[in-house]
This record gives sequence, structure tokens and C-alpha cells, in this order.
Amino acid sequence: MASGKLSARQKMINLMYLIFIAMLAMNMSKEVLSAFGFMNEKLTVNNATAVVKNDQILANLSTKAQEQPEKYESLYELAKKVDVLSKEFSDYLETKKTYFLSEHENKKDYEAMDNSGIVDEHFFKGDKYTKDGQKFLDMINGYRNSLKELLGEKSPLTNSIVARFDTSDQKTEDGTQPWLKNRYEGFPLISTITNLTSMQMDIETTQSEIFGTLLGGQLESDVSMSNYRTILIPEKSAFFQGENFKGKIVLGRYDASLKPEQVVVNGSEIKTIQDGGAILNFPAGAVGEREIKGKFVFIENGKPVEIPIASSYAVIPKPNSAVISADKMNVVYRGVPNPMTISIPGVPDNLVTANGTGLSKGSGTGKYIMTPSTGNEVKISVSGKLPDGTSVSSSQTFRIKDIPSPNGTIRKQFGYVKMPSSSLENSTVGAELPDFDFDLRLNTTGFTIKVPGQGAVVVRGDRMDSAAQKAIAKAKRGDVVIIFDIKSSLIGNSSYKIKDASAVSIEIQ
Repeated sequence: MASGKLSARQKMINLMYLIFIAMLAMNMSKEVLSAFGFMNEKLTVNNATAVVKNDQILANLSTKAQEQPEKYESLYELAKKVDVLSKEFSDYLETKKTYFLSEHENKKDYEAMDNSGIVDEHFFKGDKYTKDGQKFLDMINGYRNSLKELLGEKSPLTNSIVARFDTSDQKTEDGTQPWLKNRYEGFPLISTITNLTSMQMDIETTQSEIFGTLLGGQLESDVSMSNYRTILIPEKSAFFQGENFKGKIVLGRYDASLKPEQVVVNGSEIKTIQDGGAILNFPAGAVGEREIKGKFVFIENGKPVEIPIASSYAVIPKPNSAVISADKMNVVYRGVPNPMTISIPGVPDNLVTANGTGLSKGSGTGKYIMTPSTGNEVKISVSGKLPDGTSVSSSQTFRIKDIPSPNGTIRKQFGYVKMPSSSLENSTVGAELPDFDFDLRLNTTGFTIKVPGQGAVVVRGDRMDSAAQKAIAKAKRGDVVIIFDIKSSLIGNSSYKIKDASAVSIEIQ
């Protein structure tokens, strides 16, 4: 533009034009610097507001942790760790800002903050980083990784936190460039200050999101439909035969971790709280309608909150029939003692008489043991005397069943099993009764094993003898060895004959 081929006048015009462009550029630069400064001011104000809000949420969590530790104590402990990490990192960034601005008396003279020298000297040394530059990177990475570890990979916040504090290499037109150089080297001082303030805002935003997720997650759990149970509320507590039942069914929230400060029922304080409910245990009283009145007392935001209790129940008059039930289904099994409960409501146990073949009195009120022998049915007759001296009687017939055939097992496995021949040689053959209502133990007394290409070997006991081991040793990979005719006896009642157990197939590997 100012080459020697131009006239002196043209050269002067061109030079003035260059100076004018430079002045415009300088003015634009000053405006940009001021814009960064004003943005930094706004971010600083927003940060202060966010700090107050996060401190209030943490204080609220602390209060809830004291009032309901089962619900909120673990959340509060996690929130405290996040708060400590966030404050340490934010305070560190504040020290960097203070250091970078230490040479500027007027902290709002943004147009004078156009030099990058103090930041470049503090963070960079040639193509490498200074100790302070490396520490700056380590602080960012440490904060990000610590939160990631606290929240876990499955947290919905983890990915956004990782992205928010990402320090990986940045793409440029020439390839890639280290994050610290890309964001801080050669930039005006005020842009660096604004970047640091923006990072402080990211910290407060992250902390707020975590606190919100902790509280929101607990609130969501509290109102989850899985925490509700149906509650039947009858119009009255007892109905006569022939009446229509009237009432309603409502949903009530079940919360085992919610513990009241105090529960009072009918003037007495209830001390036993279990699964979120007060356990009541007092005399039913005379026949008729009986009231239950009292209150639940909870502490909320440091103040007691009372929830009244107002309900009733009915005490029914004496019955005129017996109640007989089998504790292990509506059948009894031969060969084992069947526990039963026999009673007549309103009649003391010592005035109840029960008779039946194989029936004997057990230990405890209304407890009996039925040990059936032959036949397919057994009849139990019950009689008793009511308080007015009249007698009531009833009877019920129960079916008698044999103990079902057990399953043969090898190493506690049944059906089709795979194992090496060396393992089979040292395995124990057993018999088990899966899904049977009684906990019975069986003792294997013998079995037969058949290896392909070998004769069947009859074994006594529950382990392979030398003949069986010799046959197994000749089995090839892929052969299916069958164990059958598995015989067993009932421990505690060896006279009862247990049916043969089902066969087990073992594929040699």
C-alpha cells in the first residue's frame, strides 16, 4: 500500500488510512475489554447469590438429617463432601484472581487490563507449564474426578460435570492444542479474570444441581407409588350377618424410615416404633365399641407438629364354633410331625379338647402335633366349654399325603449336570426335596451308576466306591453318565420308606 511506485501524496494518504484502521482496532479492543469486565461483574454478583442459596440448601439438609436421620443423614454427608470440595476449589480460583490483579490499583479499569504477561509468566514456561500452571490444571481435574467418584458413573449429573470441567486437548485449524494454552495463553488479563469467575459460577451451578438431585431424589422416593399401601376404612368396625358392608379404600404412604418424636394413645406414650408404625399392645376391654385416641408428634423445621389419632375397634362376643387350621397347608403328611393350631375363640386353651388319630398336644397355647399313619384321611374333633358353661364342638377332615419323591443330586445339583470325570469320581450323591413345606434331611443309602460302554455299578452309601471310580475313569468327553435308583432314608425317622429319588445325568467334560 505504501510502495515506492506511489506518489508522495498517495503514500501519505495510505499511511493515514492505516493509522485510522489501527485507531479503530484500538477502540474496538477497549470496548471488548470493558465488555469482559462488565460480564465479570455480573458473574460475580450471580456467584454471591448462588453461594447463599447453596448454603441455605445445605443448612436445610442438616436440619432434616437431625430430624430424620434414616432418610437424610447419608444425603447430608454426601452434600458436605461436595460443599468442601467446591469451596476449596472456588477459594483457590479466587486467590488466582487476586494475584493476577495485584498490580492494578483500580480493579475496574478494564481497558488497562489488555496485557497477558502476568498470566503467561505464571502458567507457562516456553512450551511447558510452570508449577502453578500444572497445579491449576490439577485442581480442575481433581475437582471433576472427585465429584465423579462421589456421585458414581450412573448419576445423571456425571456426564454434564465431566463436560463442564473438561481439560482435554482442543481442536484448532492446525490440529489440536493443549486446553490451558488454548484458553489462557496470550489472552488479555480481563478475559482470564472473567474465565476464572465463570468457572466459579460453574462450581456453584454444579453444587446446586447435586443438592437439588439429592433432595429431589429423596422427595421422589417419598412420593413413589411403591411406597403406598391400600388401607380399608370400614364405615364401622363390626357388621352383623345379613348387613351390607360399607366403607372405602384409600392409599396410605408407607415409610419405615419416618420416626415420630412421640406417640400417645389413650393417654399412654407408645415406645415401640417398628417399620414406621407404633406397635399397640393393651387389653381389648369389654364387648362393644372401643375408642383409640391420641397423637403422633413430629419435629419439622425445629418445631413440633401434631397429627391426631382418632379411631375405634369392636370387641366381639363369645363364638359358638371352633377354629381349626393346619399350619402347613390343608393336608397333613405321613412320616413327619405336622404342626397344627387348634382353638375356640373366647375359650381358654385348658378348656379345649382335641382328638384325632396321631394327634398329640404340642408346646404352646393351642399347639398340637399330627403324626398320621395309615389311611388317606384323618378326622380331628374339637370340643370346649364357653364361659357360661355351654359346650361347643366342631370337626374337620384332613387329607393324608406321602412325602413326595425327592430329586437326586450330584454336588447339590440335580437334573442335567456337566463336570470332568475327575470331579465326578469324588462327588457326593444326595437326595433333596425342593419346594417341600417341611425342612427334612435325607440320608443317601445307595445308588446305581451307568457309564456308556460299561456295566451298571451298584454303590452303597453316598460316595463313589472303587468299582464306580474305575468305571468313571473309562468315560470319554461327551459321554453322559446316569445315576439312578437313588435310595435314601429320612433322618429322624428311618422306619419311613422314602420313594427313590429321580435320576441325575452328568455330561463328562
